[in-house]
Amino acid sequence: MENQRASLSRARAIADHQFGSNVGSFLFPEDVNITHSRKTGRIRHIYLNNTIVATFRPMDGFFSLTLFGAKRLAGVLPPPKLRVTVQEEVERFIAEGGDLFAKHVASADSELRAGEEAIVVSSSGSVLAVGKALLTGEEMLGFKRGIAVKVRKGVDEKQ
Repeated sequence: MENQRASLSRARAIADHQFGSNVGSFLFPEDVNITHSRKTGRIRHIYLNNTIVATFRPMDGFFSLTLFGAKRLAGVLPPPKLRVTVQEEVERFIAEGGDLFAKHVASADSELRAGEEAIVVSSSGSVLAVGKALLTGEEMLGFKRGIAVKVRKGVDEKQ
């Protein structure tokens, strides 16, 4: 079983690769708590102040962000990195956990790829939801049909 120090170093390296250079240290500061799978010993969840920041996905070796993690990331990454901005009329729907359709995308990170974590933001830049991009950033703007981001959690979503 990895010790906490080695796990933190590993988690930061994965975050730097997934989200961009030097993001790992901000997303996972020294005082995070890392839980491991009892079966495999792999990283499972990363907590900061008893709140989950991210969950490790063993299938692809990357992190799924929570809303808390998405807000931390949005605070350090310059726009439009990893962001998809929605049209004003659907902000409430997205905040309640609804999926984002391509026809409602106002702007998107042109470097965003399908399968990556996406931070869904309002026109003012506040985080509305977090999810998985099903289209590239360019496709989100070009397509008029289909789901652009499969929302995992919205800020106003009922438990």
